[in-house]
Amino acid sequence: MSLTATSAVGHDERATLKLLALSGGLEGDVKISCADLADQLGASNQTASRRLQRLESAGLIERDTVSDGQWVVVTDEGEHELRTAYEEYRRIFESAPQVDLEGSVTSGMGEGRHYISLPGYQRQFEDRLGYDPFPGTLNVELRGESVRRRRAMDAVEPVPIDGWEDDERTYGPAVCHPATVETTDGETYTETHTIAPERTHHDEDQLELIAPEKLRDVLDLTDGDQVIVHVGDD
Repeated sequence: MSLTATSAVGHDERATLKLLALSGGLEGDVKISCADLADQLGASNQTASRRLQRLESAGLIERDTVSDGQWVVVTDEGEHELRTAYEEYRRIFESAPQVDLEGSVTSGMGEGRHYISLPGYQRQFEDRLGYDPFPGTLNVELRGESVRRRRAMDAVEPVPIDGWEDDERTYGPAVCHPATVETTDGETYTETHTIAPERTHHDEDQLELIAPEKLRDVLDLTDGDQVIVHVGDD
């Protein structure tokens, strides 16, 4: 598990990003001037320009300035920022969301076993998840639409795992979501959680799961077996 974190933009920049997306910036380059953007925002030209600069610095847009304006496109990072906002609003107006993700069991790099066994994390697992996880994760490689659908997990109430440090190094925070694993035979295991570093969305096709038992054994899973992971409370 990587323990890096990304910085979020402010509300003003997110509002500007939304306007760019509504103008077609998710589909491709759109031409816009600071004056036009300022009118839509109800702000000055200087304010509109500063917001574009901040969005570009954060990697949420790319732009190319020309004599009569600039061509702007919303990046993948920018789309993720918008989808996060969308899921936050869904969380306000919808109750008990559940996200169904399909994928195949795959072998990981073995890092999960190390991190889960660390005492700073283990104490929190016992306190916040209600169990002592098996020292290792079940790795699921998501396929097709499930890679994109994973972002909907932002609407599911998370279980935060705080960062901590010992005499040697600092360990970053993580976030867990309650989940159920279902096999193609219809067998399920309910006392499961997804786990991922906080504020990261790299390797979105990879999902890691922890549970009190070794999921491969109790569900008789091997590499390549298909599973459905139901993320969220029943």
